[in-house]
Amino acid sequence: MNRAALLFVCGCLSAPFVAFVAAATSAPTAPAAPGVDFTIPPQPLSTALITFGKQANLQVLTAGGTIASFRSDGVSGSFSPDAALIRLLQGTGLSYVFINGGTVVVKPREPASNSPPHATATSTAANIANAKLLAPVHAEGMDEKDSGYMVDTTSSATRTDSDLIDVPQSVSVITRDLMDSQQIRTVADAVRNVAGVQYIDGTDSLPNFQIRGFNPGNGMTDGMPNSIAATGDFPPLIGVERVEVMKGPEAILGDSIGNNDFGGLINVIMKKPQSDPVHEFSYSIGEYGDTQAGIDLAGPLGNSGELTYRLVLSDEYADHTAQGYQGQRSSYFASSIGWHDKTTKLVVGVERILNRLPIPDHTILLNDSVSSASPAGILLGNPSDHATYQTSRFYYMLEQQLGDVWTFRSRGQYVRQSTDQQDWTLSNPTPTGDVDAAAEVYRYADAYYTLQSDITATFGEGLLTHTVVVGFDYSRSLIEKSDDIFNNIDGVPYNIFTGAPLPPVRSVVVSANDVYLPGSPWSTTSGLFLQDQIAVGEYWDVLLAWRHSAYELSTYDANGSPWNLHKTQGVPSAGVVYKITPDIALYGSTANGFQPDYLLGKNGHPLAPIMSRQIEAGSKLDLFQDRARLTVSWYRIMVDSSYDLLSAQPPYFFSQGPGQTNNGVEVEFTGRIAPGLDITTSYTNAHIVNHDGTPSTGTPRQHYNLWASYWFQGSALRGWGIAGGVLARSRSLGQTTDDNTYFDIPGQASVDANVSYRTKNWSMAIGVKNLFGRNLLSDNFDETFVPLHNRRSFLLSGAYDF
Repeated sequence: MNRAALLFVCGCLSAPFVAFVAAATSAPTAPAAPGVDFTIPPQPLSTALITFGKQANLQVLTAGGTIASFRSDGVSGSFSPDAALIRLLQGTGLSYVFINGGTVVVKPREPASNSPPHATATSTAANIANAKLLAPVHAEGMDEKDSGYMVDTTSSATRTDSDLIDVPQSVSVITRDLMDSQQIRTVADAVRNVAGVQYIDGTDSLPNFQIRGFNPGNGMTDGMPNSIAATGDFPPLIGVERVEVMKGPEAILGDSIGNNDFGGLINVIMKKPQSDPVHEFSYSIGEYGDTQAGIDLAGPLGNSGELTYRLVLSDEYADHTAQGYQGQRSSYFASSIGWHDKTTKLVVGVERILNRLPIPDHTILLNDSVSSASPAGILLGNPSDHATYQTSRFYYMLEQQLGDVWTFRSRGQYVRQSTDQQDWTLSNPTPTGDVDAAAEVYRYADAYYTLQSDITATFGEGLLTHTVVVGFDYSRSLIEKSDDIFNNIDGVPYNIFTGAPLPPVRSVVVSANDVYLPGSPWSTTSGLFLQDQIAVGEYWDVLLAWRHSAYELSTYDANGSPWNLHKTQGVPSAGVVYKITPDIALYGSTANGFQPDYLLGKNGHPLAPIMSRQIEAGSKLDLFQDRARLTVSWYRIMVDSSYDLLSAQPPYFFSQGPGQTNNGVEVEFTGRIAPGLDITTSYTNAHIVNHDGTPSTGTPRQHYNLWASYWFQGSALRGWGIAGGVLARSRSLGQTTDDNTYFDIPGQASVDANVSYRTKNWSMAIGVKNLFGRNLLSDNFDETFVPLHNRRSFLLSGAYDF
C-alpha cells in the first residue's frame, strides 16, 4: 500500500517536469518563430503588463506617470514584443522603451517628442534613473476578468496586486471558466479543486470546510475580512468572479481567529461593474424539479464612460430531495454601480441572499460502523425539516491614485445575517432502531461592519524596490438574542422501523424548553498593518509584514459577573522568493496566528491566547509558455494547545491542554497544456499528530483531484467540448458523539463528466455527477448524521448572450 502510494506521488510530481523538460529541450531545434504567442484578455493595464512580461520573458518597469487608472483591451495571437506592447498600450497615452534585450520601461508619452514609441534606449537614458519595477497596484475586486483555469495575479495575500510566482505562500485560485466547465453552482463545490481543502457536509444544510486540517477562518469577501463566520450559505456562483484560498494562519490579514481556525481563508471575489457589456441569461435543470435561472447584466451608464453598472439576479427551485425532504427555494439579488476617472475608482453595491434549504438526505449508524447504516429509504425526520438563511450586505470600494508613488484605498461592508432552522435529531441509536428523537427550532441573528483603509507607496533606489503598505482595519460585531426550543432536550423514545412518521417540528416543540441567550453588545476589533514587499534585483523578492491587533475579550469573572477586557496581540509574517529564472521560483515563509481564550485560569484571569505558527517552503514553475503553473509546497503548522482542561477539584479552574502538529505536501498543476486542452489537478498528502496521543478524525491521509476539458479544434467538431474528472481520497476515521468509539470511513472516488456545445451567442452542456453511482461518504461524521450521496445525477445547463 505504501509502495503504491509512493509511486502515485512520484508520478504526480514527475509528469509536469517531464513535460517541462521535453518542451525545453525541443525548443533549440524548433525553427525561429516570427513572434511570440500572446494570450492576454482585456483587464486592468497593471495586470496585463505583468502577464505580458511573463509571456514575452521580459522585465517590465514603469517610469513616471501611473498605470493604475488604465485598462487594456488585451492582445491575442503571434506578435513581436513591440507589436504586442503597442496593442496593450493603445489608447492610454503611454509609450515604452527597451533599455536592453530583457528590460522594457513603460512611461507617459512626451508631447513634444516626435520619436516613435519604441525609441532607442540611448534616447531615454534620463528616464532610466526614474524607472521602477512594475509596482503592484490595488485592483482586486474592482475590475477583474479571468480567462482559462490559470491566473497570474492575486492581492488577497498581500493587499496589492502581485504576480503569484512572487508571493512566498501557497495561494490557489478557482476561476470562472473552471466553475463553468464543471457545472458547479456553489462555492463549496468550487474549493474541492484546491489541494489541502476538505468539504464536509453539515447537519444544517451548510458546508463545513477544513484547510490543512484546521477550520478555516471567518473568510473574506472582496478582500475584506468577515467579522463573523457566514451563518448563511455563500452567494450562488452566478454572482462570483473567482474564489481564492490562502493557506495557513491568516491573522496578519485581520481574520478574527476563533475555534481553532488556523488552516487558512477563503476569499470570495464578487462580480463588479465593468465597461464591457454583459447581457447573459443562464439556466440549469436537474432532477426532482431542480431548476435555476439567472440573469447577469453589466455595461456603461451614459456616454461619458465614467459610470458603469452590474445587476445579477438568480432564483432556484427544487420540488424535493431524493429522500423526500421538501426542496430548495433560493433567491439572489446583487446590484452595484461604479464610477472612475483617471485617478479614482469607486464601487458601491448591495447584495441580498435568501435560502430555504432542506435538511440533507442522511442515514444513521445503528452499530458504530458504516456497514450498519440505516436503510436509505427511511426518512429520519419530517419532510418539512429545513433551514432558512437571510443575508443582506452593503459595501463600498474606493481607490485613489495620489501621484506617481502613492495610492489610497478604502473599503467597507455592513452585513446582517439571520437563521431559522427546524429539524429532528436522532441520537443514541441501537441495532434494533431505537433512538432518542429531539425536535428543535433554532433562531439566531447577528450583524457586523468592517472598515479597511490603507495607503501604498512604491519607490526604489539601486537594486531595491519597495512597495510599502500601511493600513488600519476597524470592525464591530453584534450577536443578537437566540432561541433554541425543543420538544424535550433529551429527546423522546422512537423506533425508526416501527414508529409512526415524525410530525412537523413546530407542532411538538414546547416554549418552556427554550434555551434562550440574550446576545451580546457590540464588540470592537481593530488592527494596524505594516508591510514591505522588497524586490532585490531580478531574482529576489522579500515580504515582511506585522500586524498589531486589538480586540475585546468578553468573559465572566470568578464571581460570575460579566467581565470585558481589552487585549492586544502582535502578529509577524515573513517570506522570501528566489527566482532561478522568470518562470521558476523557490520560496519559504513563516506565518503566525492566535486565538483568544475566554476561560479563567488558576489566577482568576483569562488564559493566554492559543498560538500557532506555520512554516512553508515550495516551488512554483510556469510551464507551457506561461499558460500553466505547477506549485509544490511543504508545510508544518504547530499549535501549542488544541483544547482546555477543567480541574477535577474546586475552584474548577481551566488550564490549556496539549496541542497538535499538522504536516503535509501539496501539489497543484493548473493551466492550458495544448490548444483547447485545459487541466487542473491537485494532490495532498497530510499527516496530523495530536500531542495527547489520540488519533486524528476526519482527516484522510491522501486527496487527489483531476479535471480536464477539451474543445475540439477541427472544423467538423468545432464548438463541441468534452470534460471530466475524478475526486478521490484515502480512508479516514470517524468518532461517535460520546468520544469513546472510533470507526473506519473507507476511501472512495467519484467521477463526473459532461458534453457541451457553444456558439458565439449561446452554450449548452449536459453532465452527470457520480457517474458510477458510488455511495460517497463525507470525510467526517458521527453516528447521528451520515450524509447520503449514493446516486448518479444529471444536470442540463446553458447560457444565452443577448
